[in-house]
Amino acid sequence: MMKLSRSLLSRRLCSQTMLSGKWVDVGDALCSRAFESPAAFSTSVHDFSAKGISNARVFAPYTVYKGKAAFSVSPLLPTFSKIDSGSASLKVDRRGCMMLTFWPAVGERKYDWEKRQKFALSPTEVGSLISMGAHDGSEFFHDPSMKSSNAGQVSKKLYIKALDGGNGYMISLTVTNNILKSNERFNVPLTTAEFAVLKTACSFALPHIIGWDWLINQSRNDMAGSPSKVNPQLLDLEWDK
Repeated sequence: MMKLSRSLLSRRLCSQTMLSGKWVDVGDALCSRAFESPAAFSTSVHDFSAKGISNARVFAPYTVYKGKAAFSVSPLLPTFSKIDSGSASLKVDRRGCMMLTFWPAVGERKYDWEKRQKFALSPTEVGSLISMGAHDGSEFFHDPSMKSSNAGQVSKKLYIKALDGGNGYMISLTVTNNILKSNERFNVPLTTAEFAVLKTACSFALPHIIGWDWLINQSRNDMAGSPSKVNPQLLDLEWDK
């Protein structure tokens, strides 16, 4: 019980985000939900479905709050298109990704969501993260204008490195904008447990972001009538704010 109390207190002291223009202590929400009874949870799910919004878009990122920055990860599913106008068969139009989002701390337990930066891990890059060992490191470089005359104007570099002593990892994002003459850097230390959650979540999501869940379950009745599993306009892209 003492360990549980300390864990909840630690989350409450270090976790905060902004909702509808207001700063909200995430720890309060975590604590209140942690002690909900199964009956209360079941009722809330039942009411959610009864209101006819069970197919609403769900937001469920895994988020870590630290002293200098916050970090979250969530999957973005692929989009599909018909092979031809007269066919009900679908093909992957754009593969999904694991979207990493960073935003800086602006004070004690306060974070500036407006200054967030994103990094989209491709399926292969997700594989590199999943295969990391206790003493490994991974580095990823993104440039939207690579192999063009505008290469190097804006670039992003993600670096994941095991900490000395094997007690965690450091995940760092550097965003260089030579047009605006700016250079932003985010450093978020992850404990061994937090990194284990990140790897497990990525492992679970990997078949989904490459579209294999639809391939395996292609007998779904609504597949032919849904050329795109996710509305492209709803995708939160890496290079968009």
